[in-house]
Amino acid sequence: MTKNRLEAFSDGVLAVIITIMVLEMKPPQGASLAALRPVTPIFLSYVLSFVFIAIYWNNHHHLLHAVERVNGATLWANLHLLFWLSLVPFTTAWMGDDHFASCPVALYGIVLLLAAIAYYILVRTLLALHGKASTLAISIGSDRKGKISIAIYVPAIPLAFVRPWISWICFIAVAIIWLVPDRRIESRISRQDA
Repeated sequence: MTKNRLEAFSDGVLAVIITIMVLEMKPPQGASLAALRPVTPIFLSYVLSFVFIAIYWNNHHHLLHAVERVNGATLWANLHLLFWLSLVPFTTAWMGDDHFASCPVALYGIVLLLAAIAYYILVRTLLALHGKASTLAISIGSDRKGKISIAIYVPAIPLAFVRPWISWICFIAVAIIWLVPDRRIESRISRQDA
């Protein structure tokens, strides 16, 4: 399988995940602005999850752009990532429907943690395939963002049982870390093309 086919398949799965999430959102009961209040947690859950899926899509695209080939291990590592991301709509809906109760927020954190670990495994699998001198290895460096994300998710899960809003702050912090553009892969590939 070529890397382009892997990327196309992954793009399709991520598009379905976003579609499922938006279909879980139901319109409010009533035509006034006050009718939006009960669906606010559902909307906020959707926004956060959409941002996470967008971050994964963006980074997955850059990751595959920096590699020359994929192998069987890459395919399985990629499917592992997609499995955890496919659970995001379920945990998003549960968390929003139950207004950020402890258990749904903790499960959401577990899914985010396992998706982050799966992405880390995918990166390591591609690094093993391409070597330490590859464009990918030089661009990724020590993968501080990946390690910091995992380090934030781990305490966020039990904190959901103390104060769910603290977990939400942790989730938002991870999203902000990844929203700050990381141009290492793009700039490295641009230099090679020039």
